[in-house]
Amino acid sequence: MEPTVVSTSTVAPDEFDRNVPRICGVCGDKATGFHFNAMTCEGCKGFFRRSMKRKASFTCPFNGSCTITKDNRRHCQACRLKRCVDIGMMKEFILTDEEVQRKKDLIQRRKEEEAQREAEKEARRPRLTDEQSHVIATLVEAHHKTYDDSYSDFCRFRPPVREGPVTRSASRAASLHSFSDASSDSFSHSPESVDTKMNFNNLLLMYQEHGNSPDSSEEEGSSFSMLPHLADLVSYSIQKVIGFAKMIPGFRELTAEDQIALLKSSAIEVIMLRSNQSFNLEDMSWSCGGPDFKYQISDVTKAGHTLELLEPLVKFQVGLKKLNLHEEEHVLLMAICLLSPDRPGVQDHTRIEALQDKLSETLQAYIRLHHPGGQLLYAKMIQKLADLRSLNEEHSKQYRSLSFQPEHSMQLTPLVLEVFGSEVS
Repeated sequence: MEPTVVSTSTVAPDEFDRNVPRICGVCGDKATGFHFNAMTCEGCKGFFRRSMKRKASFTCPFNGSCTITKDNRRHCQACRLKRCVDIGMMKEFILTDEEVQRKKDLIQRRKEEEAQREAEKEARRPRLTDEQSHVIATLVEAHHKTYDDSYSDFCRFRPPVREGPVTRSASRAASLHSFSDASSDSFSHSPESVDTKMNFNNLLLMYQEHGNSPDSSEEEGSSFSMLPHLADLVSYSIQKVIGFAKMIPGFRELTAEDQIALLKSSAIEVIMLRSNQSFNLEDMSWSCGGPDFKYQISDVTKAGHTLELLEPLVKFQVGLKKLNLHEEEHVLLMAICLLSPDRPGVQDHTRIEALQDKLSETLQAYIRLHHPGGQLLYAKMIQKLADLRSLNEEHSKQYRSLSFQPEHSMQLTPLVLEVFGSEVS
């Protein structure tokens, strides 16, 4: 079979060296690469290919030793072809018609395969659906409408009173605060799994040396000076949680009974999640504006709570803060917490579970999109919800003890009594 006009071109290694001149070995024009085993320009490549295809026989009109240049290369085809052969161009490198077609087919097939790979890669790329993007935008807006990070409303609460007898719980809380000051660097810069566990284990041993249950002392109940202020703060926070819940897609379509059941059982957990925004890792406090509204652990003991609640609460806040959640992840976690179908008193479990599943899928999609390689983040966030259940249980126990004492329960607001009062039997 006769050779055809189509050829393969090979590239020499020194082609990639920018310092090596790329000159056509036939005419001295700018070369475009190795063609038929020699460095040539496109013009001489085509001339050699056509000549081989036609089996051309040229005769030099002169003495057969013409100098071929870019300007005169058309004047003597015989000397030009001779020059092609002299620099090493070989007709064996010219493809047959069948080889040309196979090469074209191969190139086309590779293009199609590359396009298919790109399409599959694009299909696998994490993305949010329009519905998921809308849910996230709605929740972020709901949070902004119900969380005032200027804390300007706090001055309307009954004022905080930090004076009064130092109870054993307050003393131990001060120890916890002092210890957190000394350990702030390790809390801020070391993995939670190592340093946080070590710090709280040491604290636990410290507390055991001071005695057993702090509420065994009569002085514990003698002065809960911070109770009025913190009761107002919790009441205010409950109102904001209710406002946030009403803006969660699907929540208002639930029955009134299920809405109430979800809010009553999850309110304290969502409040604990919200409070992480003001939690300060450096001194383990909640900073809500001015110095009057900077809350230490000892302040909360003066509202009737003991370290059986506060120690795991601080540990929870530290762990959650170290996850460095995006605002979108934070609001999704609050909504997932609130829409838990296993809350007591819930009737339409299936509907609530479907709403929670959609939120969970949205959270996972968001994490895949914004945290490549962060496969464990979702699991860590869900573990925080399990931690909140334990905190909720301890809070209920301590609230029950507090509410049984009329001199303290009268300091609570009607909303606090209504939301937490169902737990008192």
